[in-house]
Amino acid sequence: MEGSVDCVVVGNVPKQQNGQSDESDLQSPISTNYEDSETESGEGALPDYVVELIEKEIGVDLKSLKKVSALLEKLTAENKLLEEQVLTVSSSVPLRVSAALSAAEESRVSLEGLLQRERVLSNTLIQHLQGAQPWADSLGRTLEQLDNTEKHMKYLQCLSRIEELSDFEELLIQLHWPFISPPTQSLSPPANAQELHSQLELLVAQLLSLQTSDDLISEKPTSVSRVGLPPTTPLSLPVQIMLLPLSKRFRYHFTGNRQTNSLNKPEWFLTQVLMWMGNSSNFMEEKIQPILDRNGANVNAKVELCRGLLTLAQEKLALDAPRLLYDDALFCHLVDEILQFERELRTTHSYPSTLPGVLHVLLEEVVLQKWLTVERKMAIEKVDAMLSAEGAWSSQYKDISDMDELKAPDCAETFMTLLLVITDRYRALPCPRAQLRFLALQRELVDDFRIRLTQVMKEESRNPLGARYCAILNAANYISTVLGDWGDNVFFLQLQQSAVALGEEELLGPLGVTESGRLASLEGSLFEGLLGLLERLRGDMLGRLLEAVMRDVQKKAQPYCRDRWLSLPSQCDQATMSLSSLACPLMLCLRDHLLQLQQMLCLPLFQTGWQDLAERLDLFLYQNVILYNHFNEGGAAQLQFDMTRNLFPLFGHYCKRPENFFKHVKEACVILCLNVGSALLLRDVLRQQPSPTSALNELGVYRLAPCDVLILLNLRASWPGK
Repeated sequence: MEGSVDCVVVGNVPKQQNGQSDESDLQSPISTNYEDSETESGEGALPDYVVELIEKEIGVDLKSLKKVSALLEKLTAENKLLEEQVLTVSSSVPLRVSAALSAAEESRVSLEGLLQRERVLSNTLIQHLQGAQPWADSLGRTLEQLDNTEKHMKYLQCLSRIEELSDFEELLIQLHWPFISPPTQSLSPPANAQELHSQLELLVAQLLSLQTSDDLISEKPTSVSRVGLPPTTPLSLPVQIMLLPLSKRFRYHFTGNRQTNSLNKPEWFLTQVLMWMGNSSNFMEEKIQPILDRNGANVNAKVELCRGLLTLAQEKLALDAPRLLYDDALFCHLVDEILQFERELRTTHSYPSTLPGVLHVLLEEVVLQKWLTVERKMAIEKVDAMLSAEGAWSSQYKDISDMDELKAPDCAETFMTLLLVITDRYRALPCPRAQLRFLALQRELVDDFRIRLTQVMKEESRNPLGARYCAILNAANYISTVLGDWGDNVFFLQLQQSAVALGEEELLGPLGVTESGRLASLEGSLFEGLLGLLERLRGDMLGRLLEAVMRDVQKKAQPYCRDRWLSLPSQCDQATMSLSSLACPLMLCLRDHLLQLQQMLCLPLFQTGWQDLAERLDLFLYQNVILYNHFNEGGAAQLQFDMTRNLFPLFGHYCKRPENFFKHVKEACVILCLNVGSALLLRDVLRQQPSPTSALNELGVYRLAPCDVLILLNLRASWPGK
């Protein structure tokens, strides 16, 4: 029995035999209990659970010992089973651990791959977000705009509902608004006029209050027009409502396929707008304006209505103008109608100059460039026509002496009128830069006309005393005179300052500091260059004309130059002095030419011409008659008589003291006609004194030098001893 127990004990501690009992926690409960009981009961005592097992399986009866073999077999089988289980577990643990480590390594590699892909995906996502940020910002702004638009729509719906609840439009209908035709004085006021007026004042005050609150909330005191105009304050709410029926009528008649909506008849809608302004003027001033004043609205009712009506015209013109760019005739008609409308707006309806009219439509670049092109084209065509006309070089005022001082030929006067009309058209433009572009066009046209005059002058240069040649000269003088007046005109002076301020090199050219300063201080003129060219043309033509006169005069004067001045009878031997017979052709030729020039040249040119002619004649007579001959007493007296009593008076018709233009001849006659004693004394003075000016001045000699006087004294034949 003890041996059986030992076997049981040994069979339950197999790991102790293998050296693994301390490493494994898979020991049997028997060995554990055994160890526990051994520690509790002391060495050599059976554990309680063994005793209980024996008692249970075998019992205390000796007859039951036969069960020991069966129990031993059972325990041996269980022990074997437990050993197999322990061996199985011991062999499977390393494989599982290895599999787990392999799985862990695979998981780590897989995890690193996932992390790498996550980083790539993250970078891609960041780049995508960065690229999409502008779109997101734009979308945010769009959504904000939509939000604001939604708020505005709700506000407008609210305002529309308020307008529906108002009896303001109905009240206007009772007051016969709008006034489509001029109001007549025969209409008697309605019976409830006082009540209507009270309602009108109440409703206008309420609308003004509503608009004031709206302005405070929106904080947008200005509005931008849709036709390129500068920002303006919005119309007062009562006027906006009053404009509704007029706007409806305007769009009904002047939009769509209506016959009244005609591109070639812009005057229809422009005239209609002006009529509505005029018809409504009294009502706005007498009925609406007092209400506005009492409610502290700092606006002009009439001007407000005009502003609203102008918006209709501006939008219509902005729509029609680009459609007429390819038809010169219709475009010119549109420009004329716009300018006429603007003039009536400013004058008849007293529309303030500080507010824009309809001229801004013409300042659009394509429209303005078309306008300039058409002006140039039409001006050149008119110049061609006027120069080829039959009466181009005759003056229309030739039979009216009081009006023909400038004797401008028809072509020149028509040309300057053409330029003046162009000025009147662009004068009202609110943009100085646009005005300067038209001024540049005018300067171009003037220079072109000057070139044409030069070409015609060259054709007529063979006959400088002819009527056409003189007409060309008058034309150049007329244009120069008008441009000189324009240079002092306030409008052109303002344009000059604008050109300097804007630095318009195309108009002014490359200017230095001095030239810019002169123009800025108004010392110069925008027409200086043209005036210089015209002055040169005028001077050249007048010089050629006077040369032709002098050639004729010199030819007639040749016999007079060769007269017997040394042997003429003295004055005391003649009863009366008379003009020398050889001087008659000279005097007649000179008289005829002076009359001809007076008739053919304008007064300023004739004044310049006869004075220049007198100076030329003075030098000719001095050099070819006086210095060329010797004179006795009779010859000197005859020369003085011919000059002072015949030649000088020819020019006395044009000035009070013509002798001042013949200083050489006059002073030479004084020297030649001195008595012998005075002549001897003067000669001694000239020879002895280094500066005999005072002695010459006492005789009335101021132009001739002392050496010239000595030459003249030597031409005298009446010296003692000769």
